[in-house]
Amino acid sequence: MADLTSRPYGTWPSPIHPEDMPLGTLRLGHAQYVADEVWWAESVPSEKGRTAILGSGHDAPILPAPWSARSRVHEYGGGAWTVISQEQGRFVFVEQSDQRVYLAAPGVEPAPLTPADSRFVHGDLVWADDALWAVRETHERPHETPRREIVRIPLDASGATDPVAITSVVAGSDFLAFPSPRGDRLAWVAWDHPDMPWDAAELRVGTLADDGTVTDWRCLAGGREASRGENVSALQPEWTGDDELLFTQDPPTTAARADRTWTQRWNLFRIRFDDGLATSAPEPIYSVDGDTGGPLWSLGSRWFAELEDGNVVAVVTNGRSRLMLVEPTSGIVTELETPLTGDIQLQDVRGRTALLTGGGATVPGGLWELDVSARSLRPLRGGEADLSSGMQSVAEPLTFPGPLGPVHAFFYPPANAAATAPAGELPPVLVLVHGGPTGHVTGDLSQNASFFTSRGIGVLDVNYGGSSGYGRAYRERLNGAWGIADVQDVAAAANGLVEAGRADPKRLAIKGGSAGGWTVLCALADTDVFAAGISRYGVADLRMLLAETHDFEARYLDGLVGPWPEDEQEYIVRSPLSRPETLTTPLLILQGSEDPVVPPSQSEALRDAVAKNGVPHAYLLFEGESHGFRRSETIVRCFESELAFLGQVLGFEAPGVDPITLD
Repeated sequence: MADLTSRPYGTWPSPIHPEDMPLGTLRLGHAQYVADEVWWAESVPSEKGRTAILGSGHDAPILPAPWSARSRVHEYGGGAWTVISQEQGRFVFVEQSDQRVYLAAPGVEPAPLTPADSRFVHGDLVWADDALWAVRETHERPHETPRREIVRIPLDASGATDPVAITSVVAGSDFLAFPSPRGDRLAWVAWDHPDMPWDAAELRVGTLADDGTVTDWRCLAGGREASRGENVSALQPEWTGDDELLFTQDPPTTAARADRTWTQRWNLFRIRFDDGLATSAPEPIYSVDGDTGGPLWSLGSRWFAELEDGNVVAVVTNGRSRLMLVEPTSGIVTELETPLTGDIQLQDVRGRTALLTGGGATVPGGLWELDVSARSLRPLRGGEADLSSGMQSVAEPLTFPGPLGPVHAFFYPPANAAATAPAGELPPVLVLVHGGPTGHVTGDLSQNASFFTSRGIGVLDVNYGGSSGYGRAYRERLNGAWGIADVQDVAAAANGLVEAGRADPKRLAIKGGSAGGWTVLCALADTDVFAAGISRYGVADLRMLLAETHDFEARYLDGLVGPWPEDEQEYIVRSPLSRPETLTTPLLILQGSEDPVVPPSQSEALRDAVAKNGVPHAYLLFEGESHGFRRSETIVRCFESELAFLGQVLGFEAPGVDPITLD
């Protein structure tokens, strides 16, 4: 047994250096089978965070620099590339810089398929029925609601010079997603302001005329049911080999309607068709206390996929996730035992194998191939870690009592095989607040967490009320209470860890980005639980957010806070910048210069407020970064500054990083 060195928590020497962090967490996107290869999208931090397309058996990228496959539809993009020819390896992608759709092949210079017009933004690319379908946004004027439509793009490049050559298939909704054609029918999902797609989204099926446009359509599931006060979110319509339409939705159960308790979960449903007409109401394929579905932040998300034998591989999430094999004809659901427990997405299928992205409690995120027949899973990219090193902390699921109900979290305890703490010392703990706020964490093996835990700093990742993955009731706990319920929940989780004797109550810090940064700032303003805060591009003023944010989230706050301008006073009262005298806790502010969601003006106003209060703080602005940091040098600097900041404020000497200047 190795001799353990006794050192105070926070000062343990770690082999995980800031320079390791850009490659520590893979950003993987869509993946597909192409002939006998697998291709996938991956962010490359060393190349300014561009999204490359890589392929098994290829030494060079399929999509080389400087090209970057990234969409900005709904601001968060998704569905930025797809293969259109298995034999020739031809594919289409959305170029990040101009948002045009390009046709390409390995070794062939990409050629545009859409016009050089800055008004147009494309995403959710789908190759089906020998045609290329996409969601297109048209931005006529700044700060006006863009027009969104499903379009069909010809491959002969005629649309590159003549916009009329691109067929506008269907429009008429604020938002559209999941174009799914079959013969003379098109299925898609649509929703309108003020709803977000997880609030209420309709599954629509329309008839395609000879000119390629939808002449009439019907809503077959989902949407608002105002008469009963019930909302339903429908997602991911996909046609099966039996001419049925599979999709996922979260309708209330009969019991829920009777006693007004909400127990909705996204489960799989189907609609049968005959001669183009729907012959059945939505039929549940199974009923399980878990979600096959989630918040549609990125287009092209897939939580289930049909195998060639008609069975379905589906993700079911209840805190953590599981993979299930579903037999639609019988409704039999069998668990496929794998180490994957979080952020699982079905990317593609071939026969009885499936490509997946995701991670787990004992494996980091990666690209995987699942052989359903052999019940085997193998990593294709990432997905491997050496737990025997003793430097990786494995998260424990914990639930704490809170004033509004149970609060779910994952705790990564300090872990370093070469160090121990002096007897009786309790560790500092960094409480993490995920963004969204409609999102969730699943306690996956994380180098981001191990960067801190290997130094003797615990990490508590909280799924506060409002998080997905626990059903609609838990998600809607945040309705009208953003900045209140989330703050109460993170404080309850932190205090619960202290009461369990696993954290030093005087050395609790809190960190979050975007919406998580809002919760950080509100927690610092409204509680005395935390001794330090780290805000990555965090929301600080709700009125500024409304004035500056993009259309996808323009009405998000209607549900989280209240309708504008009727509830303007609530927007003022809750915003930390409206009461700057409450900001008295040391703060590290990290911001991207090109952030369209939370522009630098918010972080600069926050900096000025804490400076006026004489609070120790630092403000770091990263040129060229947007909402979410992607560049290697930015990621390295963030982890260096966060560790140095925590050491200086919480009272330990952080080894291996230079001190940060606090104003």
